[in-house]
Amino acid sequence: MLPATARLTHRDDFATVVRRGRKVGRTLVVMHALLPGAPRPERQVGFVVSKAVGGSVVRHRVVRRLRHLMRDRLDQLPAGTQLVVRARPGSATANSAQLGADVDSALRALRADQGRR
Repeated sequence: MLPATARLTHRDDFATVVRRGRKVGRTLVVMHALLPGAPRPERQVGFVVSKAVGGSVVRHRVVRRLRHLMRDRLDQLPAGTQLVVRARPGSATANSAQLGADVDSALRALRADQGRR
């Protein structure tokens, strides 16, 4: 479980990150990352899993799996980063290793993009 301070919960925050953040798409997930202008100590992650992924039970299972993966990778993000992880329909049938590989690939791409700026 992610700590409460690490959760992105407000609709406006989600919208800001998606609109203004860097986007990296993979087969199973799309990540939007907004790097901080002014440093904040906490890193925040939010999840978007639409009905295209599946029914309620499937969507909640995908969110739990993504939350577990991001909990272990939270320290890879720069302090103050806000991240939105959007699940694609294939994430419902992917196993944990495939989902983890896509998450790692997207995080590497975001860090590489940050390094170029």
